[in-house]
Amino acid sequence: MKFIDEATIDIAAGDGGNGCASFRREKFIPKGGPDGGDGGRGGSVWVAADRNINTLIDFRYARRFYAKKGENGRGSDCYGAGGEDIDLRVPVGTVITDADTGEKLFDMIAHGQRSLLAQGGRGGIGNLHFKSSINRTPRQFTKGEPGQRRKLTLELRVLADVGLLGLPNAGKSTLIRAVSNARPKVADYPFTTLHPHLGVVRVGPEQSFVIADIPGLIEGAAEGAGLGHQFLRHLSRTDLLLHLIDCLPPDEGDPVRDAKAIVAELRKYDDKLYRKPRWIVLNKIDLVPADEREVLLAEFRRRLRTKSPVFSVSAATGDGCRELMSAVARFLVAKRADSKEESDADKRFGAEHAEDTQSGA
Repeated sequence: MKFIDEATIDIAAGDGGNGCASFRREKFIPKGGPDGGDGGRGGSVWVAADRNINTLIDFRYARRFYAKKGENGRGSDCYGAGGEDIDLRVPVGTVITDADTGEKLFDMIAHGQRSLLAQGGRGGIGNLHFKSSINRTPRQFTKGEPGQRRKLTLELRVLADVGLLGLPNAGKSTLIRAVSNARPKVADYPFTTLHPHLGVVRVGPEQSFVIADIPGLIEGAAEGAGLGHQFLRHLSRTDLLLHLIDCLPPDEGDPVRDAKAIVAELRKYDDKLYRKPRWIVLNKIDLVPADEREVLLAEFRRRLRTKSPVFSVSAATGDGCRELMSAVARFLVAKRADSKEESDADKRFGAEHAEDTQSGA
């Protein structure tokens, strides 16, 4: 299935049906009264997150979704039927934005989450409701209200704890194959990976996390070089970035220069993503003689001048991968514990503030 992570759609809820102006005309009933019924409500448009879907391809070719309008009211106190609602299913992690205003509407982060995109119009009122002691033959009725119409942008951002970042052929796909159950294509040419892959890393019987591999980023991506910045959105939900660097780049390239180029592109894309915790992972260390590895690592740290942790691994042979994943798991556990403490502190503060407000009152 082709991977599509962005789509623009037009939606329209159904209009409400019109009310009816009608009067009873029955045999042996000398004075009939008003009996016009109300119009039915228009159908609404809903969206639901489904974990069984992993792409927005359903919205690539079918881009207009219109709910049915409500039926008009009829005589004999007959009310019009309501229009049928529409449910749009999207992958978990889809962000829905109003294309005209740029307002972020919904972030579908949980399976089964359901939200209203466009409200159907209310049905009109029939003349049955306008009768009174001084108005026994009302001819008034109201028309149905129009349903909401919107142009929306759907953007898929995968849910992962850790993201892999680096140049093409830095070994990201090989690493995710080595540490998880993901099986992306691996080859010796640039841009083998054309769409994100997710893998589950298990570091213990009851301890695991999700890691994401995205297509490679190159210098000049902000200007459209390579595949551009389009896949960096999939790293926005991660708690940690692993920046993979080929310790012996082809054509006698400089790994330090390559690392700085990727960081510069990351900063151009989004300052918030640039400030995420980012660890350096020197890959393909098996290509360096064992007695030269420490010297290479020390020289790399000296030239890069980074405060981030630096690891050396070989995704092809598995050397250092277990230690790297264990360190990542410890980082995630500590981060989640800190987040829980902050959440509990916020709840306590809110409760105390509410008590102070009540006592002050």
